[in-house]
Amino acid sequence: MSRVAVVTGAAAGMGLAVAQRLAAGGHRVALLDLDGDAAATAAADLRATGATAFAATVDVADRAAVDHAIGKVRTELGPVEIIVTSAGLDEFQSFTDITAEAWARMLAVNLTGTFHCLQAVIPDMLAAGWGRIVTISSSSAQSGAARMAHYVASKGGVVGLTKALAVEYAPHGITVNTIPPGFIDTPMARRAEARGDLPSIDAVAARTPVRRAGTPDDIAAACAFLCSDEAGYITGQLLGVNGGWYV
Repeated sequence: MSRVAVVTGAAAGMGLAVAQRLAAGGHRVALLDLDGDAAATAAADLRATGATAFAATVDVADRAAVDHAIGKVRTELGPVEIIVTSAGLDEFQSFTDITAEAWARMLAVNLTGTFHCLQAVIPDMLAAGWGRIVTISSSSAQSGAARMAHYVASKGGVVGLTKALAVEYAPHGITVNTIPPGFIDTPMARRAEARGDLPSIDAVAARTPVRRAGTPDDIAAACAFLCSDEAGYITGQLLGVNGGWYV
């Protein structure tokens, strides 16, 4: 069955892979991203394959912008029944050097941005009596991470929000789950590697139980399952896609 799916952070990396996978499954996909040009290019590429895809520029930390973008999605594609919140910000900073402004921005994007997007679409799901929500958290919320206290706190908040909404909306046919990715080879990870903020991807892959880094497609495959009818009895769960870490 074709449904309307929204993916945030969909211009690159995990979000793009999720949008591609959902489109391949026949869903009408809205690609939302701060980089609107890249999102538009990705949507055009999907339409070239025969998919129905729409792009919008949005800063998820801006509630008015989120509401405007979701309104455009409804106009172009219809009511939203699937959402994957992949938009996110990372930063590496010693705890005592994190400014109040940096802390606020991290939570505004990663946690409050997730809140904005979910609150904007849940009314559509309630009206349909069916919905699938997948948040992208982080394995660092399970393990902790040095020089990333604000990032870890924001992603831990996403886990808590996911569990709260799962309980609240389970009676309405809406499932809410989170994927905390392990070490995934994305443009964001490559930039952090180049800055020296992360060890080399090859070095991490060598220590990973499955002996490779994750790929955006690994995340997309898990998202596609959680967004399916078959996953209707799964809610409030963390599905670790991490190659064997934190088992």
